[in-house]
This record gives sequence, structure tokens and C-alpha cells, in this order.
Amino acid sequence: EPEALGLLALMVLHDARRATRDRALEEQDRGLWRRDEIDEGLALLRTALAMGRPGPYQLQAAIAALHAEAPSFAETDWVQIAMLYSQLARSAPSPIVELNRAIAFSWVEGPAFGLAMLERLAEDTDLSGYQPYHAARADLLRRAGRSEDAREAYRLALADAPNQAARELLQRRAADL
Repeated sequence: EPEALGLLALMVLHDARRATRDRALEEQDRGLWRRDEIDEGLALLRTALAMGRPGPYQLQAAIAALHAEAPSFAETDWVQIAMLYSQLARSAPSPIVELNRAIAFSWVEGPAFGLAMLERLAEDTDLSGYQPYHAARADLLRRAGRSEDAREAYRLALADAPNQAARELLQRRAADL
């Protein structure tokens, strides 16, 4: 079953980065990523895709694979990731997919573009209690140079941070403003 393999590939690829998950993606030391797990996840994904019935888990695994294959954050293929999120949004629409799509497009088109996508999403969906929305919005505002707005968004994100590592990351980002 290709989707079962896609899910397994996604899980293995995410687990490969476990040692660095307490950092923002751009701050992660890729040397700590488990290359053996990345290779396993990539092989599982290739097998799933070869079956010719792509689905949401395979798309998510393909996104994780692009992150895993990039030698550095700067060399990440954000165009391809944004396109995969667009495809995922068509096949399995959800506010969470749209949030991640906005983040991906912000690395392609700039933070203002990503913010516009987030604003449209917030108009269509109540995300006021969704911590990752506030964290993503804070980061995009920071990258756009809108420090005051970013501080408020970081405050909202910190209020519901899911764990100590997330709190510390958000506090570091807010302190850098």
C-alpha cells in the first residue's frame, strides 16, 4: 500500500532529525541528522512513489525528503516544497497545510507574501487559539522587519507554547527584536 509506505517514510525522515528538533529548522545542525534514517526514508518514499498512486502521506514525505536532502537551510528547494504544499492543499485541504504552505511560499516570495497568505487563512478559519499560527506569524513579521507586531505575535505564541524547547526558541526570537 503506497500510502502506508508514505507514512512510514514520513515518520522515518522526521525521526532522523529528532536530535535537533528543539531548534528552528534554519538553526539545526544537519551533521546531527541521522543519515542512515534519511537513506531509509528516501528508499521507502521511492518505493511508494513507484507504485503510481501518490497521496497525502507521500506528499508530506516528499517535503520531508527535500528538507533532509538539502545540504544547508540556504540550499533548501523551497520552490519545490511550496509546490508540494500546493498539491497537498488540493488533495488534503486543511488549515494546517495552508499554514505550512504560507511558510514555504514566504521563503520563495518573501515574508510579506507569506503574511498575506496567513491573513487570508485567518479570515477563513479561526486560528486565534492555534499556537503554531501565532508562532509562524511572529516569525514572518520578524523577517518582514515589523518588530512591534512580531513582539505581540510572539507573546501570543508563548502563551500556548507546547513545551520548554518551544518556549525557549520563541523567547530567543522575541529577545532578538
